[in-house]
Amino acid sequence: MNRRSRRVRTALAALLACCLLLGGAVACGGKKEKSGGEATPTSSTEKQKFAKTRFVTNAGLAAGATYQWIIKPFKQGTFKKGEKGRTTALVKAGLAGTFAYNRLKAATENAKGDPTLSKALAPLTAGIDSLKNLSTKIRKGDATDADVNSFGDVINGVKDAGKSAGAEVKDKVPSYSEVQKGS
Repeated sequence: MNRRSRRVRTALAALLACCLLLGGAVACGGKKEKSGGEATPTSSTEKQKFAKTRFVTNAGLAAGATYQWIIKPFKQGTFKKGEKGRTTALVKAGLAGTFAYNRLKAATENAKGDPTLSKALAPLTAGIDSLKNLSTKIRKGDATDADVNSFGDVINGVKDAGKSAGAEVKDKVPSYSEVQKGS
């Protein structure tokens, strides 16, 4: 009987703890009224506060992916026909190109929160847009030297624009799983 009563007490204590935690969560979850002048995390003021940080992060990820999976393998000759590992390298480069384009578009949106950064990046938007279809071309193995170099040129332009606006971009190589997810 002693073992059974201990189990019952333990079960009751666990049940009581759960009830207290749930009761506390419900009590804390009441509706709060907001005054009209409060800034919310999604307000434009809050977005502008971290515009440079977000820009640096997104542009750094784009730069890292471009270098790691497009420029570096291209310079090593991995994209050439008959080369060992070519198919895998081309698929990775295609994914990296899509990832880089996605991050550069996000960086462009982030730059809109900072007037200096926005002005510095404005001339590069056409170059960023031109990268949209290059990842498909790379993945299929149809990319030329000029195509691969255009990725590098756009990335360097974004880095220079960031630096001139006080937001220095450094390469941050994303994991391959991040590249596969696309974000």
